[in-house]
Amino acid sequence: MEFDKEYYQEEFKRLLSEKRERKFFIKKSNASFKIKKFMIKGMDSFELAEFVNGSDQSAKSYWAITICYYAMLYLAKAAILTKGYETDDHYATQIALGHLLVPDELEKEDLELLNQAHKIFEEDYLEYFHDARKESSVSKYSPTKVYTERRTKEILDKARQFTAKLRLFLEE
Repeated sequence: MEFDKEYYQEEFKRLLSEKRERKFFIKKSNASFKIKKFMIKGMDSFELAEFVNGSDQSAKSYWAITICYYAMLYLAKAAILTKGYETDDHYATQIALGHLLVPDELEKEDLELLNQAHKIFEEDYLEYFHDARKESSVSKYSPTKVYTERRTKEILDKARQFTAKLRLFLEE
């Protein structure tokens, strides 16, 4: 997945303005009390995914992938809330994550020059989220697809990196 900052910016604006009966995609929010809840849910989910993956159950790959995705989703929602927005949709969460947390090239250079201590979200982690969202969907709706130990390990490794990165960001 090649990152296109302009696409994420345009989609963010579109989803922010789009409202449906009893549904929003992205909205401004000051519900900062949810940040800690999402962080706990995210980290608990990741620990559960590691436990499930270590089990000898036949469906472990499906569940490990799905739980990894939800761990990433909860932490992404927490990070988005720190920027004053809330999401109500998986796709909208990915768009908000890309728009709000992936800096553009000028910002990256400025941050490097200033040698700021805080962590920034990079394109790789957005790709990890995108991959996990896709794999979770495939594993749920295509039950005949067999997930190998290698693919499950890849998703767990990416989820581990993603959750570690977001925890650093959120705990600053």
